[in-house]
Amino acid sequence: MTSTTTRPDPPVRIIDAGPAALDAHRALNADHDTGPGYPEQGLKELFEAQAARRPDATALVHRDTALTYRRLDGLADALAARLWAAGVRPGATVTVLMERSVELVVALLAAVKCGAAYLPADPGWPDRRLADLLDLAGSAHVLVRADAAAATAARLPGRAVLPVERADLAAHPAPAPPHRGSPEEIAYVNFTSGSTGTPKGVPVRHRGVVHLVHDARYARLDEDAVLLQLAPVSFDAATFELWGALLHGGTVVLYPSAFVRLGELGRVLERHGVTVLFLTTALFNTVVDEAPRVLAGLRTVLTGGEAHSLTHMAAALRHYGTEKVVSVYGPTECTTFSTFHPVRELPPEETSLPIGRPIQHTRAYVVAEGKLCAPGETGEVLIAGPGLSPGYLGLPEATARQFVEVEIDGVRERVYRTGDRAHLSPRGHLVFQGRLDHQVKVNGFRIELGEVAHHLDAHPAVRRSFVTTRPHRQGGQELVAFVVPEGPEVDARAVRADLARELPAYLVPSVLRLCAELPLTATGKVDRAALLARAEESGGAAAPTGPAPTGPAPTGPAPTGPAPTGPAPTGPAPTGSAPTGSAPTGSAPTGSAPTGTVRP
Repeated sequence: MTSTTTRPDPPVRIIDAGPAALDAHRALNADHDTGPGYPEQGLKELFEAQAARRPDATALVHRDTALTYRRLDGLADALAARLWAAGVRPGATVTVLMERSVELVVALLAAVKCGAAYLPADPGWPDRRLADLLDLAGSAHVLVRADAAAATAARLPGRAVLPVERADLAAHPAPAPPHRGSPEEIAYVNFTSGSTGTPKGVPVRHRGVVHLVHDARYARLDEDAVLLQLAPVSFDAATFELWGALLHGGTVVLYPSAFVRLGELGRVLERHGVTVLFLTTALFNTVVDEAPRVLAGLRTVLTGGEAHSLTHMAAALRHYGTEKVVSVYGPTECTTFSTFHPVRELPPEETSLPIGRPIQHTRAYVVAEGKLCAPGETGEVLIAGPGLSPGYLGLPEATARQFVEVEIDGVRERVYRTGDRAHLSPRGHLVFQGRLDHQVKVNGFRIELGEVAHHLDAHPAVRRSFVTTRPHRQGGQELVAFVVPEGPEVDARAVRADLARELPAYLVPSVLRLCAELPLTATGKVDRAALLARAEESGGAAAPTGPAPTGPAPTGPAPTGPAPTGPAPTGPAPTGSAPTGSAPTGSAPTGSAPTGTVRP
Protein backbone atom coordinates (compact mmCIF):
# COMPACT_ATOMS: atom_id res chain seq x y z
CA MET A 1 0.00 0.00 0.00
CA THR A 2 1.33 3.45 -0.91
CA SER A 3 2.63 5.53 1.97
CA THR A 4 0.57 8.44 3.25
CA THR A 5 3.22 10.00 5.46
CA THR A 6 4.34 13.58 4.94
CA ARG A 7 6.98 14.41 7.57
CA PRO A 8 7.97 12.78 10.86
CA ASP A 9 7.06 15.76 13.05
CA PRO A 10 4.29 17.93 11.56
CA PRO A 11 3.97 21.41 13.03
CA VAL A 12 1.49 21.86 15.86
CA ARG A 13 -1.14 24.55 15.38
CA ILE A 14 -2.19 26.29 18.58
CA ILE A 15 -5.95 26.87 18.68
CA ASP A 16 -6.85 29.85 20.87
CA ALA A 17 -10.07 29.95 22.84
CA GLY A 18 -12.05 32.29 25.05
CA PRO A 19 -13.81 31.10 28.21
CA ALA A 20 -17.23 30.65 26.55
CA ALA A 21 -15.76 28.61 23.68
CA LEU A 22 -13.68 26.44 26.03
CA ASP A 23 -16.63 25.71 28.30
CA ALA A 24 -18.87 24.84 25.35
CA HIS A 25 -16.33 22.45 23.82
CA ARG A 26 -15.54 20.82 27.14
CA ALA A 27 -19.25 20.10 27.49
CA LEU A 28 -19.49 18.88 23.88
CA ASN A 29 -16.65 16.41 24.40
CA ALA A 30 -17.26 15.57 28.06
CA ASP A 31 -18.19 11.95 27.40
CA HIS A 32 -15.47 11.05 24.90
CA ASP A 33 -13.30 9.04 27.30
CA THR A 34 -15.95 7.74 29.68
CA GLY A 35 -17.03 4.11 29.54
CA PRO A 36 -14.94 0.95 29.30
CA GLY A 37 -12.79 1.92 26.31
CA TYR A 38 -12.31 -0.41 23.35
CA PRO A 39 -10.23 -3.59 22.91
CA GLU A 40 -6.62 -3.25 21.75
CA GLN A 41 -7.12 -6.02 19.18
CA GLY A 42 -7.67 -6.35 15.45
CA LEU A 43 -10.78 -7.52 13.62
CA LYS A 44 -9.40 -11.04 13.15
CA GLU A 45 -8.99 -11.71 16.87
CA LEU A 46 -12.28 -10.10 17.83
CA PHE A 47 -14.27 -12.00 15.20
CA GLU A 48 -12.59 -15.29 16.08
CA ALA A 49 -13.37 -14.69 19.75
CA GLN A 50 -17.07 -14.45 18.88
CA ALA A 51 -16.82 -17.60 16.75
CA ALA A 52 -15.31 -19.44 19.72
CA ARG A 53 -17.84 -18.00 22.17
CA ARG A 54 -20.97 -18.54 20.04
CA PRO A 55 -20.05 -21.17 17.42
CA ASP A 56 -23.63 -22.25 16.76
CA ALA A 57 -25.19 -18.79 16.71
CA THR A 58 -26.31 -17.42 13.35
CA ALA A 59 -23.69 -15.04 11.98
CA LEU A 60 -24.85 -14.43 8.40
CA VAL A 61 -28.11 -14.74 6.47
CA HIS A 62 -28.58 -14.34 2.72
CA ARG A 63 -31.90 -15.27 1.19
CA ASP A 64 -32.55 -18.85 2.40
CA THR A 65 -28.97 -19.51 3.53
CA ALA A 66 -27.93 -19.10 7.16
CA LEU A 67 -24.35 -19.60 8.34
CA THR A 68 -23.27 -20.12 11.93
CA TYR A 69 -20.19 -18.43 13.31
CA ARG A 70 -18.38 -21.78 13.18
CA ARG A 71 -19.15 -22.27 9.50
CA LEU A 72 -18.43 -18.69 8.47
CA ASP A 73 -15.12 -18.77 10.33
CA GLY A 74 -14.19 -22.07 8.67
CA LEU A 75 -14.94 -20.79 5.17
CA ALA A 76 -12.92 -17.63 5.82
CA ASP A 77 -10.01 -19.71 7.16
CA ALA A 78 -9.99 -21.85 4.01
CA LEU A 79 -10.00 -18.82 1.71
CA ALA A 80 -7.36 -17.06 3.81
CA ALA A 81 -5.11 -20.11 3.41
CA ARG A 82 -5.49 -19.85 -0.37
CA LEU A 83 -4.70 -16.14 -0.32
CA TRP A 84 -1.59 -16.83 1.75
CA ALA A 85 -0.52 -19.54 -0.69
CA ALA A 86 -1.01 -17.02 -3.52
CA GLY A 87 1.46 -14.66 -1.86
CA VAL A 88 -0.82 -12.32 0.08
CA ARG A 89 0.95 -11.06 3.20
CA PRO A 90 0.30 -8.46 5.92
CA GLY A 91 0.20 -4.97 4.42
CA ALA A 92 -1.12 -6.11 1.04
CA THR A 93 -4.42 -4.90 -0.40
CA VAL A 94 -6.87 -7.50 -1.70
CA THR A 95 -9.64 -6.31 -4.00
CA VAL A 96 -13.04 -7.91 -3.41
CA LEU A 97 -15.01 -7.53 -6.64
CA MET A 98 -18.43 -8.96 -5.85
CA GLU A 99 -22.02 -8.04 -5.35
CA ARG A 100 -23.71 -8.70 -2.03
CA SER A 101 -23.39 -12.42 -1.22
CA VAL A 102 -22.13 -14.93 1.32
CA GLU A 103 -18.91 -15.16 -0.70
CA LEU A 104 -18.37 -11.42 -0.33
CA VAL A 105 -18.42 -11.57 3.47
CA VAL A 106 -16.17 -14.64 3.44
CA ALA A 107 -13.73 -12.74 1.20
CA LEU A 108 -13.59 -9.70 3.49
CA LEU A 109 -12.89 -11.91 6.50
CA ALA A 110 -10.25 -13.89 4.61
CA ALA A 111 -8.32 -10.74 3.69
CA VAL A 112 -8.38 -9.59 7.32
CA LYS A 113 -7.15 -13.01 8.49
CA CYS A 114 -4.07 -12.56 6.28
CA GLY A 115 -3.32 -9.14 7.72
CA ALA A 116 -4.25 -7.59 4.38
CA ALA A 117 -6.58 -4.69 3.74
CA TYR A 118 -9.66 -5.29 1.62
CA LEU A 119 -10.68 -2.94 -1.17
CA PRO A 120 -14.43 -3.39 -1.77
CA ALA A 121 -15.05 -2.79 -5.46
CA ASP A 122 -18.12 -2.71 -7.65
CA PRO A 123 -18.31 -5.10 -10.62
CA GLY A 124 -20.20 -2.37 -12.49
CA TRP A 125 -17.40 0.19 -12.38
CA PRO A 126 -16.00 1.15 -15.81
CA ASP A 127 -12.92 -0.94 -16.64
CA ARG A 128 -10.46 1.94 -16.70
CA ARG A 129 -11.66 3.38 -13.41
CA LEU A 130 -11.49 -0.05 -11.77
CA ALA A 131 -7.92 -0.57 -12.97
CA ASP A 132 -6.93 2.93 -11.87
CA LEU A 133 -8.26 2.43 -8.36
CA LEU A 134 -6.51 -0.92 -8.03
CA ASP A 135 -3.29 0.76 -9.15
CA LEU A 136 -3.74 3.54 -6.59
CA ALA A 137 -4.28 0.98 -3.84
CA GLY A 138 -1.43 -1.25 -5.03
CA SER A 139 -3.76 -4.24 -5.23
CA ALA A 140 -2.38 -7.25 -7.11
CA HIS A 141 -4.96 -9.86 -5.98
CA VAL A 142 -8.65 -9.82 -6.86
CA LEU A 143 -11.31 -12.06 -5.30
CA VAL A 144 -14.39 -12.74 -7.43
CA ARG A 145 -17.21 -15.24 -7.51
CA ALA A 146 -16.28 -18.29 -9.52
CA ASP A 147 -18.66 -17.52 -12.39
CA ALA A 148 -16.98 -14.12 -12.93
CA ALA A 149 -13.34 -15.27 -12.84
CA ALA A 150 -12.71 -15.55 -16.59
CA ALA A 151 -14.33 -12.22 -17.44
CA THR A 152 -12.48 -10.48 -14.61
CA ALA A 153 -9.12 -11.86 -15.72
CA ALA A 154 -9.80 -10.36 -19.15
CA ARG A 155 -10.80 -7.01 -17.60
CA LEU A 156 -7.77 -6.84 -15.31
CA PRO A 157 -4.79 -8.37 -17.11
CA GLY A 158 -1.68 -8.82 -15.03
CA ARG A 159 -3.50 -9.34 -11.74
CA ALA A 160 -4.05 -12.55 -9.82
CA VAL A 161 -7.78 -13.30 -10.01
CA LEU A 162 -8.89 -15.87 -7.43
CA PRO A 163 -12.36 -17.45 -7.69
CA VAL A 164 -14.42 -17.88 -4.53
CA GLU A 165 -17.03 -20.63 -4.33
CA ARG A 166 -18.63 -21.58 -1.05
CA ALA A 167 -19.04 -25.28 -1.80
CA ASP A 168 -15.42 -25.60 -2.90
CA LEU A 169 -14.16 -23.93 0.27
CA ALA A 170 -16.35 -26.16 2.43
CA ALA A 171 -14.99 -29.25 0.66
CA HIS A 172 -11.36 -28.22 1.25
CA PRO A 173 -11.02 -26.86 4.79
CA ALA A 174 -7.68 -25.40 5.85
CA PRO A 175 -6.34 -23.55 8.89
CA ALA A 176 -5.95 -19.79 8.76
CA PRO A 177 -2.47 -18.35 8.12
CA PRO A 178 -0.17 -17.84 11.13
CA HIS A 179 -0.85 -14.14 11.44
CA ARG A 180 -1.61 -12.23 14.61
CA GLY A 181 -3.53 -9.05 13.88
CA SER A 182 -2.90 -5.59 15.23
CA PRO A 183 -5.23 -2.62 15.76
CA GLU A 184 -2.75 -0.51 13.77
CA GLU A 185 -3.11 -2.59 10.59
CA ILE A 186 -5.17 -1.25 7.70
CA ALA A 187 -8.54 -3.00 7.57
CA TYR A 188 -9.89 -1.61 4.30
CA VAL A 189 -9.59 1.13 1.71
CA ASN A 190 -12.45 3.32 0.48
CA PHE A 191 -12.23 5.97 -2.23
CA THR A 192 -13.72 9.45 -2.12
CA SER A 193 -14.27 11.83 -5.00
CA GLY A 194 -11.27 14.03 -5.85
CA SER A 195 -11.39 17.61 -7.14
CA THR A 196 -8.56 16.99 -9.64
CA GLY A 197 -10.39 14.10 -11.28
CA THR A 198 -8.47 11.41 -9.39
CA PRO A 199 -10.28 9.70 -6.49
CA LYS A 200 -8.59 9.76 -3.10
CA GLY A 201 -7.88 6.44 -1.38
CA VAL A 202 -8.75 6.43 2.31
CA PRO A 203 -7.21 3.58 4.34
CA VAL A 204 -8.93 2.79 7.65
CA ARG A 205 -7.21 1.03 10.53
CA HIS A 206 -8.65 -1.88 12.51
CA ARG A 207 -8.62 0.46 15.50
CA GLY A 208 -11.04 2.78 13.73
CA VAL A 209 -13.54 0.01 13.03
CA VAL A 210 -13.35 -1.33 16.59
CA HIS A 211 -13.87 2.12 18.10
CA LEU A 212 -16.87 2.68 15.79
CA VAL A 213 -18.86 -0.32 17.00
CA HIS A 214 -17.57 -1.01 20.52
CA ASP A 215 -19.57 0.48 23.39
CA ALA A 216 -21.65 2.37 20.82
CA ARG A 217 -23.83 5.13 22.21
CA TYR A 218 -25.91 5.61 19.08
CA ALA A 219 -27.32 2.05 18.91
CA ARG A 220 -27.46 -1.08 21.03
CA LEU A 221 -24.97 -3.52 19.52
CA ASP A 222 -24.73 -6.90 21.27
CA GLU A 223 -25.21 -10.62 20.62
CA ASP A 224 -28.95 -10.08 20.17
CA ALA A 225 -28.45 -7.40 17.52
CA VAL A 226 -29.60 -8.17 13.98
CA LEU A 227 -28.30 -5.69 11.39
CA LEU A 228 -29.45 -5.43 7.80
CA GLN A 229 -26.56 -5.03 5.34
CA LEU A 230 -28.19 -2.69 2.86
CA ALA A 231 -25.47 -0.31 1.66
CA PRO A 232 -23.09 -1.21 -1.17
CA VAL A 233 -20.06 -2.75 0.48
CA SER A 234 -17.88 0.01 -0.98
CA PHE A 235 -19.78 2.53 1.16
CA ASP A 236 -18.42 3.20 4.60
CA ALA A 237 -21.91 2.52 5.96
CA ALA A 238 -21.27 -1.16 5.19
CA THR A 239 -18.44 -1.07 7.74
CA PHE A 240 -20.98 -0.40 10.46
CA GLU A 241 -23.52 -2.90 9.12
CA LEU A 242 -21.07 -5.81 8.93
CA TRP A 243 -18.72 -5.33 11.86
CA GLY A 244 -21.40 -3.92 14.15
CA ALA A 245 -22.90 -7.40 14.19
CA LEU A 246 -19.90 -9.71 13.68
CA LEU A 247 -17.78 -8.22 16.47
CA HIS A 248 -20.59 -8.71 19.00
CA GLY A 249 -21.81 -12.19 18.13
CA GLY A 250 -24.89 -10.76 16.43
CA THR A 251 -26.37 -11.48 13.01
CA VAL A 252 -25.85 -9.79 9.64
CA VAL A 253 -28.73 -10.13 7.18
CA LEU A 254 -27.76 -9.37 3.56
CA TYR A 255 -30.52 -7.59 1.66
CA PRO A 256 -31.44 -9.99 -1.16
CA SER A 257 -32.00 -7.55 -4.03
CA ALA A 258 -30.06 -4.88 -5.85
CA PHE A 259 -32.74 -2.24 -5.34
CA VAL A 260 -34.94 -1.56 -2.36
CA ARG A 261 -38.64 -2.15 -2.83
CA LEU A 262 -40.48 -1.01 0.22
CA GLY A 263 -42.73 -4.05 0.42
CA GLU A 264 -39.74 -6.40 0.21
CA LEU A 265 -37.82 -4.31 2.73
CA GLY A 266 -40.66 -4.66 5.21
CA ARG A 267 -40.82 -8.42 4.71
CA VAL A 268 -37.06 -8.83 5.18
CA LEU A 269 -37.04 -6.72 8.34
CA GLU A 270 -39.95 -8.65 9.83
CA ARG A 271 -38.85 -12.14 8.75
CA HIS A 272 -35.38 -11.83 10.23
CA GLY A 273 -36.20 -9.69 13.25
CA VAL A 274 -33.82 -6.90 12.27
CA THR A 275 -33.15 -4.62 15.25
CA VAL A 276 -30.85 -1.93 13.83
CA LEU A 277 -31.02 -0.37 10.36
CA PHE A 278 -29.12 2.40 8.60
CA LEU A 279 -30.91 4.35 5.86
CA THR A 280 -29.68 7.26 3.83
CA THR A 281 -31.64 10.45 4.29
CA ALA A 282 -33.31 10.10 0.90
CA LEU A 283 -34.42 6.52 1.50
CA PHE A 284 -35.55 7.34 5.03
CA ASN A 285 -37.74 10.14 3.65
CA THR A 286 -39.22 7.79 1.05
CA VAL A 287 -40.09 5.21 3.70
CA VAL A 288 -41.65 7.83 5.98
CA ASP A 289 -43.71 9.17 3.06
CA GLU A 290 -44.83 5.93 1.46
CA ALA A 291 -44.57 3.05 3.93
CA PRO A 292 -43.94 4.22 7.50
CA ARG A 293 -45.06 0.91 9.01
CA VAL A 294 -41.99 -0.77 7.47
CA LEU A 295 -39.83 0.60 10.30
CA ALA A 296 -42.27 0.01 13.14
CA GLY A 297 -40.65 -3.17 14.51
CA LEU A 298 -37.08 -1.90 14.63
CA ARG A 299 -35.24 -0.99 17.81
CA THR A 300 -33.11 1.73 16.16
CA VAL A 301 -33.15 3.48 12.78
CA LEU A 302 -29.96 5.40 11.95
CA THR A 303 -30.13 7.90 9.12
CA GLY A 304 -27.71 10.35 7.53
CA GLY A 305 -25.82 11.38 4.43
CA GLU A 306 -27.68 14.59 3.60
CA ALA A 307 -29.39 17.42 5.45
CA HIS A 308 -32.53 16.13 7.10
CA SER A 309 -35.99 17.40 6.28
CA LEU A 310 -37.71 18.73 9.40
CA THR A 311 -41.03 17.82 7.80
CA HIS A 312 -40.03 14.17 7.53
CA MET A 313 -38.55 14.16 11.01
CA ALA A 314 -41.81 15.55 12.39
CA ALA A 315 -43.67 12.73 10.65
CA ALA A 316 -41.17 10.20 12.01
CA LEU A 317 -41.76 11.44 15.55
CA ARG A 318 -45.50 10.97 15.05
CA HIS A 319 -45.05 7.46 13.64
CA TYR A 320 -42.28 6.09 15.86
CA GLY A 321 -42.11 8.20 19.01
CA THR A 322 -38.93 9.59 20.52
CA GLU A 323 -36.75 6.50 21.09
CA LYS A 324 -36.19 5.05 17.60
CA VAL A 325 -34.61 7.49 15.12
CA VAL A 326 -30.99 8.65 15.40
CA SER A 327 -29.32 11.09 13.00
CA VAL A 328 -25.66 10.25 12.28
CA TYR A 329 -22.86 12.19 10.58
CA GLY A 330 -19.26 11.47 9.70
CA PRO A 331 -16.64 11.61 6.95
CA THR A 332 -15.13 8.46 5.43
CA GLU A 333 -11.78 9.71 6.73
CA CYS A 334 -13.06 9.28 10.31
CA THR A 335 -14.54 5.76 9.94
CA THR A 336 -18.21 6.17 9.07
CA PHE A 337 -19.87 7.94 12.03
CA SER A 338 -18.39 10.79 14.06
CA THR A 339 -21.45 12.34 15.69
CA PHE A 340 -24.99 11.28 16.49
CA HIS A 341 -28.24 12.94 17.52
CA PRO A 342 -31.21 11.00 18.94
CA VAL A 343 -34.28 12.63 17.42
CA ARG A 344 -36.59 13.26 20.36
CA GLU A 345 -37.98 16.62 19.28
CA LEU A 346 -37.59 19.21 16.56
CA PRO A 347 -35.13 21.95 17.52
CA PRO A 348 -37.12 25.12 18.27
CA GLU A 349 -34.11 27.40 17.78
CA GLU A 350 -32.76 25.87 14.54
CA THR A 351 -33.92 25.59 10.94
CA SER A 352 -32.18 22.23 10.48
CA LEU A 353 -31.74 19.11 12.57
CA PRO A 354 -28.52 19.07 14.63
CA ILE A 355 -25.81 16.53 13.80
CA GLY A 356 -25.40 16.19 17.54
CA ARG A 357 -22.47 15.23 19.73
CA PRO A 358 -19.42 13.02 19.16
CA ILE A 359 -19.76 9.25 19.35
CA GLN A 360 -17.75 7.30 21.91
CA HIS A 361 -13.96 7.90 22.03
CA THR A 362 -14.32 10.82 19.57
CA ARG A 363 -13.93 14.58 19.92
CA ALA A 364 -15.26 17.41 17.75
CA TYR A 365 -14.36 21.10 17.55
CA VAL A 366 -15.66 24.14 15.67
CA VAL A 367 -12.77 26.42 14.68
CA ALA A 368 -12.55 29.69 12.73
CA GLU A 369 -9.40 31.74 12.06
CA GLY A 370 -7.35 29.75 14.53
CA LYS A 371 -9.83 30.08 17.40
CA LEU A 372 -12.42 27.82 18.99
CA CYS A 373 -15.90 29.12 18.27
CA ALA A 374 -18.29 30.07 21.04
CA PRO A 375 -21.92 28.89 20.77
CA GLY A 376 -23.62 30.50 17.78
CA GLU A 377 -20.36 31.26 15.94
CA THR A 378 -19.75 29.48 12.63
CA GLY A 379 -16.54 27.61 11.89
CA GLU A 380 -15.06 24.46 10.39
CA VAL A 381 -15.71 21.10 12.06
CA LEU A 382 -12.55 19.27 13.19
CA ILE A 383 -12.73 15.61 14.27
CA ALA A 384 -10.25 13.81 16.54
CA GLY A 385 -10.07 10.27 17.83
CA PRO A 386 -9.08 6.70 16.94
CA GLY A 387 -11.30 6.67 13.85
CA LEU A 388 -8.99 8.96 11.87
CA SER A 389 -7.41 7.50 8.75
CA PRO A 390 -3.61 7.66 8.51
CA GLY A 391 -4.11 9.82 5.40
CA TYR A 392 -4.69 9.61 1.64
CA LEU A 393 -2.88 6.97 -0.40
CA GLY A 394 0.02 8.50 -2.30
CA LEU A 395 -1.13 12.07 -1.63
CA PRO A 396 1.19 13.54 1.03
CA GLU A 397 0.19 17.15 0.32
CA ALA A 398 -3.53 16.43 0.64
CA THR A 399 -2.82 14.41 3.78
CA ALA A 400 -0.82 17.26 5.33
CA ARG A 401 -3.58 19.72 4.43
CA GLN A 402 -6.51 17.75 5.86
CA PHE A 403 -4.91 15.86 8.77
CA VAL A 404 -3.19 18.31 11.10
CA GLU A 405 -1.68 18.40 14.57
CA VAL A 406 -3.30 20.93 16.88
CA GLU A 407 -3.16 21.95 20.51
CA ILE A 408 -6.54 22.69 22.05
CA ASP A 409 -7.09 23.39 25.73
CA GLY A 410 -3.52 22.29 26.46
CA VAL A 411 -3.92 18.92 24.70
CA ARG A 412 -2.07 18.02 21.51
CA GLU A 413 -3.86 15.75 19.08
CA ARG A 414 -4.28 14.94 15.43
CA VAL A 415 -7.49 16.15 13.81
CA TYR A 416 -9.22 15.84 10.45
CA ARG A 417 -10.41 19.04 8.81
CA THR A 418 -13.82 18.08 7.45
CA GLY A 419 -14.45 21.16 5.30
CA ASP A 420 -17.93 21.29 6.84
CA ARG A 421 -19.27 24.48 8.42
CA ALA A 422 -21.22 24.29 11.67
CA HIS A 423 -22.02 26.07 14.90
CA LEU A 424 -22.78 24.98 18.43
CA SER A 425 -26.42 25.48 19.42
CA PRO A 426 -27.45 26.88 22.82
CA ARG A 427 -28.15 23.26 23.82
CA GLY A 428 -24.60 22.25 22.98
CA HIS A 429 -25.29 20.36 19.74
CA LEU A 430 -23.39 20.68 16.46
CA VAL A 431 -25.57 22.17 13.72
CA PHE A 432 -24.42 21.73 10.11
CA GLN A 433 -24.33 24.86 7.92
CA GLY A 434 -22.89 23.76 4.58
CA ARG A 435 -19.50 23.28 2.96
CA LEU A 436 -16.39 25.43 2.67
CA ASP A 437 -15.58 24.15 -0.84
CA HIS A 438 -17.13 22.76 -4.02
CA GLN A 439 -17.93 19.41 -2.51
CA VAL A 440 -21.60 18.44 -2.52
CA LYS A 441 -23.78 15.52 -1.49
CA VAL A 442 -26.18 14.02 -4.02
CA ASN A 443 -28.37 11.15 -2.83
CA GLY A 444 -25.96 10.98 0.08
CA PHE A 445 -22.90 10.53 -2.14
CA ARG A 446 -19.95 12.80 -1.48
CA ILE A 447 -18.97 14.41 -4.79
CA GLU A 448 -16.32 16.91 -5.81
CA LEU A 449 -17.89 18.96 -8.61
CA GLY A 450 -14.37 19.51 -9.92
CA GLU A 451 -13.95 15.80 -10.61
CA VAL A 452 -17.01 15.79 -12.89
CA ALA A 453 -15.90 19.03 -14.59
CA HIS A 454 -12.39 17.62 -15.07
CA HIS A 455 -13.71 14.65 -17.03
CA LEU A 456 -16.13 16.78 -19.05
CA ASP A 457 -13.41 19.26 -20.02
CA ALA A 458 -11.19 16.40 -21.17
CA HIS A 459 -13.85 15.37 -23.71
CA PRO A 460 -12.88 16.42 -27.26
CA ALA A 461 -16.36 17.81 -27.95
CA VAL A 462 -16.37 20.07 -24.88
CA ARG A 463 -14.86 23.57 -24.90
CA ARG A 464 -15.97 24.60 -21.42
CA SER A 465 -18.25 23.22 -18.73
CA PHE A 466 -20.01 24.21 -15.53
CA VAL A 467 -21.24 21.59 -13.07
CA THR A 468 -23.61 22.30 -10.21
CA THR A 469 -26.62 20.87 -8.39
CA ARG A 470 -30.28 21.77 -8.26
CA PRO A 471 -33.20 20.56 -6.13
CA HIS A 472 -34.79 17.36 -7.38
CA ARG A 473 -38.56 17.23 -7.67
CA GLN A 474 -38.64 14.24 -5.28
CA GLY A 475 -36.39 15.93 -2.72
CA GLY A 476 -32.64 16.20 -2.34
CA GLN A 477 -30.30 17.38 -5.10
CA GLU A 478 -29.30 16.22 -8.58
CA LEU A 479 -26.18 16.89 -10.65
CA VAL A 480 -26.56 19.26 -13.61
CA ALA A 481 -23.89 20.00 -16.23
CA PHE A 482 -23.83 22.86 -18.74
CA VAL A 483 -21.49 22.41 -21.70
CA VAL A 484 -20.21 24.85 -24.31
CA PRO A 485 -19.54 22.51 -27.27
CA GLU A 486 -16.62 22.67 -29.67
CA GLY A 487 -18.96 22.71 -32.66
CA PRO A 488 -22.59 22.68 -33.79
CA GLU A 489 -22.72 18.92 -34.35
CA VAL A 490 -22.09 17.92 -30.73
CA ASP A 491 -24.73 15.56 -29.31
CA ALA A 492 -25.40 15.96 -25.58
CA ARG A 493 -26.54 12.35 -25.28
CA ALA A 494 -23.29 11.12 -26.79
CA VAL A 495 -21.22 13.28 -24.43
CA ARG A 496 -23.14 11.96 -21.45
CA ALA A 497 -22.81 8.37 -22.65
CA ASP A 498 -19.05 8.85 -23.01
CA LEU A 499 -18.91 10.26 -19.49
CA ALA A 500 -20.80 7.24 -18.17
CA ARG A 501 -18.14 4.97 -19.65
CA GLU A 502 -15.48 6.82 -17.63
CA LEU A 503 -17.22 7.41 -14.31
CA PRO A 504 -19.45 5.50 -11.90
CA ALA A 505 -23.11 6.38 -12.23
CA TYR A 506 -23.26 8.62 -9.17
CA LEU A 507 -20.80 11.04 -10.86
CA VAL A 508 -22.74 11.24 -14.14
CA PRO A 509 -25.03 14.33 -14.25
CA SER A 510 -28.75 13.64 -14.40
CA VAL A 511 -29.00 16.60 -16.78
CA LEU A 512 -26.43 17.62 -19.40
CA ARG A 513 -27.34 20.73 -21.38
CA LEU A 514 -25.57 22.37 -24.31
CA CYS A 515 -25.33 26.16 -24.37
CA ALA A 516 -23.65 28.68 -26.66
CA GLU A 517 -21.89 30.39 -23.73
CA LEU A 518 -21.78 30.43 -19.95
CA PRO A 519 -23.46 33.65 -18.76
CA LEU A 520 -21.51 35.73 -16.25
CA THR A 521 -22.55 37.85 -13.30
CA ALA A 522 -21.43 41.46 -12.88
CA THR A 523 -18.44 40.19 -10.89
CA GLY A 524 -17.33 37.90 -13.72
CA LYS A 525 -18.47 34.62 -12.18
CA VAL A 526 -20.62 32.07 -13.98
CA ASP A 527 -24.26 32.99 -13.42
CA ARG A 528 -25.53 29.75 -11.93
CA ALA A 529 -29.06 31.09 -11.41
CA ALA A 530 -29.39 32.11 -15.06
CA LEU A 531 -28.21 28.70 -16.26
CA LEU A 532 -30.64 26.84 -14.02
CA ALA A 533 -33.48 29.12 -15.12
CA ARG A 534 -32.72 28.29 -18.77
CA ALA A 535 -32.80 24.59 -17.95
CA GLU A 536 -36.20 24.95 -16.30
CA GLU A 537 -37.61 26.99 -19.18
CA SER A 538 -36.56 24.39 -21.70
CA GLY A 539 -38.02 21.56 -19.68
CA GLY A 540 -34.75 20.31 -18.26
CA ALA A 541 -32.23 18.50 -20.34
CA ALA A 542 -30.81 17.81 -23.70
CA ALA A 543 -29.61 14.52 -22.30
CA PRO A 544 -31.62 11.80 -20.62
CA THR A 545 -32.20 11.84 -16.87
CA GLY A 546 -31.44 8.14 -16.50
CA PRO A 547 -27.99 6.63 -16.79
CA ALA A 548 -26.40 6.16 -20.15
CA PRO A 549 -26.27 2.49 -21.09
CA THR A 550 -22.95 1.08 -20.00
CA GLY A 551 -22.03 -2.26 -18.61
CA PRO A 552 -24.27 -4.38 -16.44
CA ALA A 553 -27.63 -3.40 -15.08
CA PRO A 554 -27.62 -1.11 -12.08
CA THR A 555 -27.29 -2.72 -8.69
CA GLY A 556 -27.41 0.29 -6.44
CA PRO A 557 -26.17 3.84 -6.22
CA ALA A 558 -22.61 4.67 -5.58
CA PRO A 559 -20.91 5.57 -2.37
CA THR A 560 -19.19 8.57 -1.06
CA GLY A 561 -16.06 6.69 -1.49
CA PRO A 562 -15.37 4.48 -4.38
CA ALA A 563 -18.80 3.64 -5.60
CA PRO A 564 -21.57 1.27 -4.86
CA THR A 565 -22.14 -2.32 -5.63
CA GLY A 566 -23.29 -1.36 -9.06
CA PRO A 567 -23.93 1.80 -11.00
CA ALA A 568 -27.04 3.57 -9.91
CA PRO A 569 -29.54 5.42 -11.99
CA THR A 570 -28.93 9.12 -11.90
CA GLY A 571 -32.60 9.91 -12.12
CA PRO A 572 -35.14 9.17 -9.40
CA ALA A 573 -35.94 5.62 -8.43
CA PRO A 574 -39.37 4.32 -9.41
CA THR A 575 -42.15 4.95 -6.93
CA GLY A 576 -41.88 2.56 -4.04
CA SER A 577 -38.36 1.61 -5.01
CA ALA A 578 -34.98 3.00 -4.11
CA PRO A 579 -31.38 1.97 -4.57
CA THR A 580 -30.03 -0.27 -1.87
CA GLY A 581 -27.00 1.78 -1.20
CA SER A 582 -28.81 4.99 -1.24
CA ALA A 583 -26.60 6.31 1.42
CA PRO A 584 -23.09 6.70 2.23
CA THR A 585 -22.37 8.44 5.43
CA GLY A 586 -19.50 10.21 3.95
CA SER A 587 -19.10 13.74 5.03
CA ALA A 588 -21.83 16.07 6.05
CA PRO A 589 -24.95 17.08 4.22
CA THR A 590 -24.52 19.57 1.48
CA GLY A 591 -26.91 22.09 2.91
CA SER A 592 -29.39 24.19 1.01
CA ALA A 593 -27.10 26.31 -1.12
CA PRO A 594 -25.33 24.15 -3.66
CA THR A 595 -22.25 25.51 -5.35
CA GLY A 596 -20.99 25.11 -8.87
CA THR A 597 -17.63 24.58 -10.46
CA VAL A 598 -16.42 25.75 -13.84
CA ARG A 599 -13.18 25.03 -15.60
CA PRO A 600 -11.73 27.49 -18.15
